[in-house]
Amino acid sequence: LVTDTAYVAPRTEVEQQIAQIWQEVLHLNQVNVLDNFFDIGGHSLRATTLASKLRKAFNIELTIREIFQYPTIEQLAEQMRKRHQAEFSIPAVKLQEYYPLSSAQKRMYVLSQRKGGELSYNMPGALYMEGNLNVFQLEQAFCALIQRHESLRTSFEIIEGEPVQRIHEQVDFKVEQYQMSEVEAEQAIHQFVRSFALHEAPLLRVGVIHVGLERSILLFDMHHIISDGVSINIIIEEFIQLYRGEELIPLQRQYKDYACWQNEQLHSEAMKKHEAYWLNLLDGDLPQGELPIDYERPNTRSYEGEILEFHVDENLTEKLQIVANETGTTLYMILLAAYSVLLAKYSGEEDVIIGTPIAGRTATEVEPIVGMFVNTLALRTQPAGDKTFAEYLQEVKATLLQAYEHQEYPFEELIQKVQAKRQSNRSMLFDTMLVLQNTEEATMEIPGLTLQPYKRNKVEAKFDLTLYVTPEQNQLTCNFEFATKLFDHTTISTLIEDLKILLFYISSLSEYSLKNMELTSKRGSKNNSIMEVELEF
Repeated sequence: LVTDTAYVAPRTEVEQQIAQIWQEVLHLNQVNVLDNFFDIGGHSLRATTLASKLRKAFNIELTIREIFQYPTIEQLAEQMRKRHQAEFSIPAVKLQEYYPLSSAQKRMYVLSQRKGGELSYNMPGALYMEGNLNVFQLEQAFCALIQRHESLRTSFEIIEGEPVQRIHEQVDFKVEQYQMSEVEAEQAIHQFVRSFALHEAPLLRVGVIHVGLERSILLFDMHHIISDGVSINIIIEEFIQLYRGEELIPLQRQYKDYACWQNEQLHSEAMKKHEAYWLNLLDGDLPQGELPIDYERPNTRSYEGEILEFHVDENLTEKLQIVANETGTTLYMILLAAYSVLLAKYSGEEDVIIGTPIAGRTATEVEPIVGMFVNTLALRTQPAGDKTFAEYLQEVKATLLQAYEHQEYPFEELIQKVQAKRQSNRSMLFDTMLVLQNTEEATMEIPGLTLQPYKRNKVEAKFDLTLYVTPEQNQLTCNFEFATKLFDHTTISTLIEDLKILLFYISSLSEYSLKNMELTSKRGSKNNSIMEVELEF
């Protein structure tokens, strides 16, 4: 990436160490000590990784907020010199018959037992593979992965009333194979995703559909209780390395070490401070976030869902990035602000809670481990109509940075303590999520094979609405995942157009008050007047 800052090389040993870490995190061959981290490819996930690596390298206290506060190598190096040293490590636990669950696993275990949610926490995926596929070699690679990552040979059971995880030395594993036409493959892919019995390991299945000469589809599915989005990238990348016959660096820790460490941390003073922050944020009457829906909400949760894809073009994306640079924010902060304004206009409430996932890998020891680390943050904002967008964006930035600072408090613990009404047909605290998909993509290169992701449209909708945003080739590829028992395609299409209108306002008229950022949609809140605007996207 090119910046306007004149190049200044690292001048001290500390700057050289930090520069090396920046290059690893940003995948750059050279960095300028005066460059802003967020101007050269940094974002929230990478900032979390950076903070983790700096803590490990220098043994200092460092928060993600401080990455925003000191975004250059020069500034960070100055902080390194001032800080006291501390120890950061997750100890290895002794061999046991079984181990406690992490907080996320406990909730996942309970939710997956509910009627209707049997498939809601499956994590399926598929890849097109063109070329001469060696199925035996593929199976051996996955067997090696299962031996490498204890999560992939873990089962779950109840002992003395508590769910625990048991790690098996060996598990039975076989790649399923099918031969059929490409037309028939779509149905086979759908049928491949089936419920897991949590007491039987591995909670992973792999299949290959042979659809033609040197053309096949690789299928994989695993339970969320043993995996997350980062884990899928780890599995794909390591599978490819093993298939190519490469050696992998041995793992220093396993998921059980993290689960035991987290259980100990729940009683620490630091965790009490995290808890106090979240309980204060979510104190009082919580917003209901009632969006206009097309069908009566069922008495019990339905997980049937679909996806509508849309794009924010290169021109508008570039303008939004300029706004981010000028306001000291990130693209995610702008999207969160825009989405919360949209929800406020549709619901008529100036108090909004949106959920967002966060990788949860705050210690460097867990970065290469397959497991369920992701945490959920409940972001509460007040998009009051009399605020300018610029003012509101700074509020959103402050809220998000505070949330990152307290991200280690498990969402599963939070929902047990927040005084909110529980409803069997709704999620706790919020019904909508915003997900910026900027996890590092696995490199998919195998000599003699071409791999391409295979997209599925039918999904399990865990929330009423989830907006996924993926930065791709200088534009934003977005997907609205929605519950089909609540919304029809027309409503979601209208929602998409209104979101684009808000992004247009933000890119060019950021001093407008929120109430004057009017929608053309008649589906918005009745408090909004209608203004017909012709915009090009």
